[in-house]
Amino acid sequence: MLFLKIGFFTDTYFPQVSGVATSIKTLKDQLEEHGHQVYIFTTTDPNAPRFDEGIIRMPSVPFVSFTDRRVVVRGMWYAYLIAKELELDLIHTHTEFGAGILGKMVGKKMKIPVVHTYHTMYEDYLHYIANGKVIRPAHVKYFSRLFVNHSSGVICPSERVIKTLKEYGVSIPMRIIPTGIEIDKFERPDITPEMSQKTRRSLGIDENQVMLLSLSRLSYEKNIQAIIYGLPAILKMKPNVKLVIVGDGPYREDLEVLVKQKQVEKFVTFVGEVPNNEVAIYYHAADYFVSTSTSETQGLTYTEAMAAGTQLIVEGNDYLNNLINYDCLGTTFETDEDFANAVINYVDQKIAMDPAILAKKLYEISAEKFGAKIIEFYEDLIALNQLEREEKQEEVILKKMKMKLPSLKRSSID
Repeated sequence: MLFLKIGFFTDTYFPQVSGVATSIKTLKDQLEEHGHQVYIFTTTDPNAPRFDEGIIRMPSVPFVSFTDRRVVVRGMWYAYLIAKELELDLIHTHTEFGAGILGKMVGKKMKIPVVHTYHTMYEDYLHYIANGKVIRPAHVKYFSRLFVNHSSGVICPSERVIKTLKEYGVSIPMRIIPTGIEIDKFERPDITPEMSQKTRRSLGIDENQVMLLSLSRLSYEKNIQAIIYGLPAILKMKPNVKLVIVGDGPYREDLEVLVKQKQVEKFVTFVGEVPNNEVAIYYHAADYFVSTSTSETQGLTYTEAMAAGTQLIVEGNDYLNNLINYDCLGTTFETDEDFANAVINYVDQKIAMDPAILAKKLYEISAEKFGAKIIEFYEDLIALNQLEREEKQEEVILKKMKMKLPSLKRSSID
C-alpha cells in the first residue's frame, strides 16, 4: 500500500461552518488513519488560529454575495514552494475558484495527479449574484467543463452530479463516492430517552405531539419555504404536529414572515444555529427529519439524521431514492406539492425502525467506507498518471529515433 502526501486545496474550511468543510475534515481524518499525510491549503480567516499544524492559509477576501465565505486571491508561488518542499504525491481540489485554480497550477508544475470533488451545483445558487442576471447556466456549464476536464479525475458525491457533468461535456474519469459521516457522532447511545424528552419539553413539545425537524442553513435554495407552505394542510389532519427549524442564515427573516402569513406561529419554533456537539440531540429528539431541498449534491444532514435513527420524509432524487430503500428508513416524494400528503401518510403508517436494516445502512454511509473508496480512486489515478507519463516518454524516444534515422541512412551510404 502506498503512503501518500496529499494536498487539499479549498476556499472553505473551519472555522467556516459548511457541509464542504465537514466533508473535507472527515476525509482528512480517514486518510490520516490509513497512514497518509494531509496538508490543507486554504483561505485566511479572521476567526482562525494564528497557527494550525498542517494548514497553510493563503491571502483571501470575502466572496461576492457570500460575505461569510472567502476566496483565495493570490499565493501561487508560495503554495508551489511549500508543496514542493512537502514533496506532495497528489493534489485534491475542493473548489473551482481561487484555491482550486492554484491547486491545478501547482499540480501541473509538479507533474502530479490533481483529483477534484464537485461539491456544489452552482446553477442552484445563481440568484445570489445580481439575481441571476450576470452569470447564466450556460456560463456555469462552460466554466465547470473547462475546470474539471483539466483534472486527472473527479469525485461526484451523487448520481445527480455525474449526470450533470456528463451533460456539461466532462470526459475525464469520474466516480460516484458519497461523503461518509462519523457515525458515532450521531448514533450517540449516551443521549437517553429522558434527555430527548427534556429537549422536546424545552421546545414546548410533549410526548403525544409529533416533532418534525428541519436542520440546515436557512437560505433560499434549501427550500424550507415549501415545508411551511405545506404545514397548514398537515395540521388539518395532524393538529398535534410541531415543526422545529434548526439553523441560521440570510433567509431566516423571510421564513419567519411566511410563518406569520400562514398563521402557524404556534406550530413552528426557530432554534437558530446550535453547536456541532448538540446537533445530534435534536436528531434524537425528533420523530421525523423533513426536507424539501432540491439543491443538494448529497446533503449530509440526511445521513446524520439516519445515523441517529430518525426516519426521513424528504423530497427525492436519484441519491435519496437509493439511500432510503426500505420503508423503515423513511420515504421520499417527488414535488413540493406532495410534501403534506407524504408526511400525513408516512406518520399514519407508524412503521418501526428495523435495527438490522439500519445497521447495514450505517456502514454504507460511514466515514470508513468513504475513506476507503477515496483511497482506491487515488491509487487508480496515480497508476494511470504513471502509465501516461511512461507513454509520453516512449513517444519522445521514438520521435528522437525517427529524427536520427535519416542521418544514420546517409552515414551508411557514405
